[in-house]
Amino acid sequence: MAEPTTDRRLLRGEETRRAVLRRAVEIASVEGLDALSIGRLATDLGLSKSGVFAGFGSKEELQLATVRAARRIFSDAVVTPVADTQPGLARARALCESWLDYSRARIFPGGCFFYEVTAEFDARPGALRDALAACAREWHDLVAAALAEARATGELRADTEAGDLAFALIAVLEAANNQAVLLDDDTPYQRAERLLLRLLRAEAVDPGDPALS
Repeated sequence: MAEPTTDRRLLRGEETRRAVLRRAVEIASVEGLDALSIGRLATDLGLSKSGVFAGFGSKEELQLATVRAARRIFSDAVVTPVADTQPGLARARALCESWLDYSRARIFPGGCFFYEVTAEFDARPGALRDALAACAREWHDLVAAALAEARATGELRADTEAGDLAFALIAVLEAANNQAVLLDDDTPYQRAERLLLRLLRAEAVDPGDPALS
């Protein structure tokens, strides 16, 4: 008789953890990771502090779990939808446009979760900075890999530096997110779409490539 009871408790614990993390990513995307607390999340969700604490154990673990949850949401929203796109230039463009869609849709209320929280921890050594740096590297490397594929297939010039171009594309995306959220205006996204194409066409062997039309 003990096993069903144990299973129900584990299920409730997982449901509670998911609910806490859903609320945590919402708060952090607007106010930052330092705004998270066991007490606040318990109050917001009508849970006991002890119940929330049992799922995480410390504020830092809550923050790290929030970063991991945000990474999963980001991947589902940005990467998965374009996974079947043809490798190379088409995939590089699709990744960037998928990122703009993600920011535009306010999947996180504050726009891009990682843009918001990285500013908090970029100069603060520790586990959170390491986790955020890993996410930033992963995204940059994904875009750079698509560009390197485009160079290997002859879509981009042989002297194109994939890492530099990825850096420039991501800078445009982040600037669009910042300005669109700050000004509550879609115009920065429209400008970003045009700039992304200009950057890619400037490095393309054929600026009229169908992937850039």
